[in-house]
Amino acid sequence: MAETEQITVATTSAGPGGTGEPGETVNLPVVELLTGRGFITGKSGSGKSNTASVVAEKLLDNGFGLLIVDIDGEYYGLKEEYEILHVGGDEECDIQVTEDHAGKIASLALEQNVPIILDISSFLDEEEAETLLTEVAKQLFAKAKKQKQPFLMLVEECHEWMPEKGSMGEVGKMLIKIGKRGRKHGLGIVGISQRPADVKKDYITQCDWLVWHRLTWNNDTKVVGRILDNKYADAVEDLDDGEAFMMNDWAEQVSRVQFHRKQTFDAGATPGLDDFERPELKSVSDDLVSELETISDEQQETEDRIKELREELDKKNSRIAELEAELQDARDLSRMAEQFTEAMLDQAEDYNPGRTEQEKMRRQRERFAEQSTSDGDADTDSETDTDGPDEQPPEPDETADATSGGGFGDAFSAFAEDGAAMNGGSASGGADVNGSSADAESESDASSADAEPASNGHAENADVAANGSVAGNGAATVSVNGQAETDTAPADDEDLKAAIAEAVEAEQSDEATGSAADETPSDVDGPAVYADLRADIEELDRKTRRMLAYYREQGPGTPLNAHFSAGGSGDRTAAYARNRELRLRGLVEHVGRGKYDGRLAALVREESDRRLEADEVESVVSRLESAFLDGDSD
Repeated sequence: MAETEQITVATTSAGPGGTGEPGETVNLPVVELLTGRGFITGKSGSGKSNTASVVAEKLLDNGFGLLIVDIDGEYYGLKEEYEILHVGGDEECDIQVTEDHAGKIASLALEQNVPIILDISSFLDEEEAETLLTEVAKQLFAKAKKQKQPFLMLVEECHEWMPEKGSMGEVGKMLIKIGKRGRKHGLGIVGISQRPADVKKDYITQCDWLVWHRLTWNNDTKVVGRILDNKYADAVEDLDDGEAFMMNDWAEQVSRVQFHRKQTFDAGATPGLDDFERPELKSVSDDLVSELETISDEQQETEDRIKELREELDKKNSRIAELEAELQDARDLSRMAEQFTEAMLDQAEDYNPGRTEQEKMRRQRERFAEQSTSDGDADTDSETDTDGPDEQPPEPDETADATSGGGFGDAFSAFAEDGAAMNGGSASGGADVNGSSADAESESDASSADAEPASNGHAENADVAANGSVAGNGAATVSVNGQAETDTAPADDEDLKAAIAEAVEAEQSDEATGSAADETPSDVDGPAVYADLRADIEELDRKTRRMLAYYREQGPGTPLNAHFSAGGSGDRTAAYARNRELRLRGLVEHVGRGKYDGRLAALVREESDRRLEADEVESVVSRLESAFLDGDSD
């Protein structure tokens, strides 16, 4: 080890600021170099990178380990003479690495003493490069504490990582930490920069050896004056290429020196007009590369698996969306079926008053027939008169209202089944329907618009058999509008016909009054409906309410758009989960093509059993909107 305790890197030179005789050798102690803190600076072309390369070559000649952080891709020329591992981000490197390789890189450098060039110039993504450098520095520091082996880290353009002004990233903090605490673990660092004024002064002032090549910028020469002396601030501007002022703690003096020329290919030299010829570079052991390749393969497998899982997740999310759409379509069909059933029931209820009226008319005619028999006003027999014509009771006209939504066809037969022949006789008959059957309506002279006749025609008169019941030798016809007409009726039937007409008119008047009463909505508790729905809406969280607001304000849209508008990330699973809650509460509905729309008005009508008027529904809806359009308390 005696022959390697020092390395020769330069000779003394003549000129202002120089000490001693020119041509004397300049040596650097290896241990202080490997474990200390150094700083090499100088403007572009002054020789700072050459000096760093000379130091690296001398250390490699003697088998010492080091790691070079190459920011410009100018150190790969060392591979011309040395088996050094070149790692980075492109195919020019021995292997492409990421932050996942940081631990292995540190292990190779410290534990297996493998010299490494960490070329971050080949990374297009600066953040990726910074992350890799941060992780490598952390791993070196952590392993050096256990290894206790002298090791040097060379960092090019250190002003980018340890700036004097502005914020310092994770890389700079880690390099400062190595500079302050690495020495006792055997980990040294050398910062290289062409702009000393831009480098963190906390680092420069802690360095135990510094090299100042030519500097001409006023701010940089001022730094020389503060660190060395003002007499060097002017002299540093006149230094030749490769010439520098060197100050170190072990010599305790400033020397003017001329550094040796590097022996390997100078990849950092400015390109000229001569043909560029890349030297033949040494290859590193396949075993070293294979160890890193194993990590790359594992990383690639992990990335491929993640990609595969993401694709499967996207497929499942798409399938979930399709199933939800199909489920919503099924629910829409179910709702349509329920609405159709309700319409049919409403239509059937509309027929009931007519049937009730017909029953009343039948009973009224029977009472008049019994009264007529008991008074002896007509010569009738208790049995049906077989000599008289076989006639039928009156039948109201049935018409089809195409706009009513009933669509029952011949759902109801003629009212002959409802009316029994007077005095126990039988009757049969049918209704002549013009086009299709619909609600049976009766017309009276004093009835309201609720009992208007069908517009497509008048009801045909049906003869009512009255043999032995109403008249002995004749029959009476009663029209649907309740007016009695005589058909070969004897004079003694006039009183009976007048009484029947009066009864029919009274019954129809009662029916009209009853129908009007039936059609008047009951006193629905609108505030109660509002309170219930308001409570449901307020139970929703803020984003779900904002999704409801999106549908109300924007109209039909997809759950993803609604979720993004509500402040969400647009995550498909979260969007459909919140949308499902709105749908289950009846606040939105699927309108086709994967889009949904609000149905607040329809929900209010449903909750009020369709008893609220249109203006009342609109009032409740307007008040409810404040719960998700204006209200945002969560």
